[in-house]
Amino acid sequence: MAHEKDNMIEALIDYLEKHEQIITTAESCTAGLVISELASVPGSGQFIDSGLVVYSPEAKQRYLDIAEEIFEKHSLTSEVLSCEMARGALNNTRATIAVANTGIAGPAPSDDGTPIGTVCFAWAFRTDKGDHIFCETRRFDGGRNDVRLAAARHALSRICHYHGQCLNNAADA
Repeated sequence: MAHEKDNMIEALIDYLEKHEQIITTAESCTAGLVISELASVPGSGQFIDSGLVVYSPEAKQRYLDIAEEIFEKHSLTSEVLSCEMARGALNNTRATIAVANTGIAGPAPSDDGTPIGTVCFAWAFRTDKGDHIFCETRRFDGGRNDVRLAAARHALSRICHYHGQCLNNAADA
């Protein structure tokens, strides 16, 4: 499993280098594991701008400029919030890619009934054709740390896919 992870991250690093991309993260339930997983491979540092751990709504507001109304209208585990987190991270760093997540790793479901293992992701990309944001919700099995690690690896595994969509859409325009 570790070798498979390293291969995925090494391929991601090659992709980031080829496309001259820099990453930042805005992580809630993974608490820095996305950026930590990326940084675990030598040579990755040149493609990292920052990694923010923003657990509380106040931290999300303070560091990502998320409006109070987002919290009033949407769950803390929502694609709307993850998209706002990615947008805020992109706007507050020099990164060209922002990866964000928010979710419930456990040990108990959220107050609104969102099941354990539910994670909402967003990927934001800054291109010469403008910003692009993609989001998805996934559910992972296992204990708290199993969910967090699976979510972190999933977040990294989708960067090339969604960035490729940005490039294809720009080519079609």
